[in-house]
Amino acid sequence: MKHSPRNLQTFELEQGLAAVCESPREQGVLKLIVRRPAENEREVIEAGELSCQEGLVGDNWQTRGSTSTDDGSAHPEMQLNIMNSRMIALIAQDADRWELAGDQLYLDMDLSQNNLPPGTQLAIGSAVIEVTAEPHVGCEKFVSRFGRDAMKFVNSTLGRKLRLRGLNAKVAQAGKIQVGNLVTKTP
Repeated sequence: MKHSPRNLQTFELEQGLAAVCESPREQGVLKLIVRRPAENEREVIEAGELSCQEGLVGDNWQTRGSTSTDDGSAHPEMQLNIMNSRMIALIAQDADRWELAGDQLYLDMDLSQNNLPPGTQLAIGSAVIEVTAEPHVGCEKFVSRFGRDAMKFVNSTLGRKLRLRGLNAKVAQAGKIQVGNLVTKTP
């Protein structure tokens, strides 16, 4: 079994924040795609398909449902969970642990509220996604994998402003995506 690095303390996360804040603002790169076929299962894929109905095809978003809807059905504004690749690199400390965060897309891009307000559209491959207003916050699984300091850090006032835990999005135009695609804000 592979050794997991120790969880970082708040001061170590603060020291790494400058590199996260240097993420590109207008055009980033898709660094990782992770499909979640079932709860607690992860499939790292090189290429995927985004569907307006299903989100990331083969992901369990639709069947898993949401605690954020009255009837427990999948939340249409939370089809895709997206995290900054520099932030997960800092928290996880090992690329093999990125997928544990539970997000589907990892972008080297500034995800802050100022840079990507709700309604902003991003072109990735032949697909277009739209940033939604639903906040993306860590859960107990995030705490168990990366520590309480990481959870407090990403959910702090500054962490939420910078969206260090990531953001939610929905598919605005179906299409194919692959690792290495440019991610561009559309006018």
